[in-house]
Amino acid sequence: MTDLLRKQLLIVAHTPSKNLQRMLDAILAGARHADIDNVDVQHVNPLQTEPEHVLAADAIILLTPENLAYMSGAMKDFFDRCYYPVLEEKQGLACALVVRAGHDGTGTLRALNTILTGLRWQQVQEPLLCKGPWDEAFLAQCEELGMSLAAGLEAGIF
Repeated sequence: MTDLLRKQLLIVAHTPSKNLQRMLDAILAGARHADIDNVDVQHVNPLQTEPEHVLAADAIILLTPENLAYMSGAMKDFFDRCYYPVLEEKQGLACALVVRAGHDGTGTLRALNTILTGLRWQQVQEPLLCKGPWDEAFLAQCEELGMSLAAGLEAGIF
């Protein structure tokens, strides 16, 4: 297939801990599955993500830890810098959320949903809320999310 048919999946992930990095690695493994041929996957730390990254994306996955019942400061910084520059051009952008919450994650999801509603981004699946004590099952869930989003993007579902 030509490059014109290739889709761009952007993963913006704040991974300050070993387990969050493992979650990101699982998302990347799923998104880069051998059966998915026409999706380019790019991970950018939220502090380095620029509006141009979002403008080039056909879909986005956001991974953040829960910090004081909110998203990480790095993720908030991403939105602070990128919100208005992408607002008009990226309405309807397919997105998925992954939250690693030591508590319940409701405040984090509420804040993210408020921002996504303002951006008019389309969540294409339920947020993945990995809450409570660490569970190795989080990794399989992250891999499945990455694979599902990339496969849906490649198939033209979103």
